[in-house]
Amino acid sequence: MMNLILDETKEKMEKALNSFKSSLDTIRTGRANANLLNSVEVDYYGSMMPVNQIASISVQEGRTLVIKPFDSSSLKDIEKAINKSNLGLPPQNDGTVIRLSVPSLTEESRRNLCKEVSKLAENAKVALRNIRRDSNDQAKKEDSLTEDQEKQCLEKIQKLTDEYVKKVDQIAAEKEKDIMTV
Repeated sequence: MMNLILDETKEKMEKALNSFKSSLDTIRTGRANANLLNSVEVDYYGSMMPVNQIASISVQEGRTLVIKPFDSSSLKDIEKAINKSNLGLPPQNDGTVIRLSVPSLTEESRRNLCKEVSKLAENAKVALRNIRRDSNDQAKKEDSLTEDQEKQCLEKIQKLTDEYVKKVDQIAAEKEKDIMTV
């Protein structure tokens, strides 16, 4: 039973870590990156679709994203969705493709982005601690575990939590370094 609890805990923590990574992908670092558009959804024939599923996204010259829709009739809808999103990048529509110029970041905007990364990292750590709490409660409620097994299980859950918190810190530090690199 202890292994089942630990496996579930590890699986949940891995999901929380992946969620944190994907939320970091939407933060711009001063360079064009197709992941910036991950959060943008387009009303495509009545259903909301991510941009990358209805258009090809490429990077030109490191600072420009080029969005070429598979269906040219969806060009205006993609442009509207980008304007509605909080990317802060004005789309330039030339009739066949949409271009997004990613401006270089100022020192102040870099610091603000680092603060945002810190907030996301803290939220990820809170999620990991909540998973730890739930797993600890589950271990304590389990009747089939002896007192020693329960203590051992709680220690292993804490080790897992420490390991994943360290991973979150490393990923956040890498992202902050990436943001602060001019």
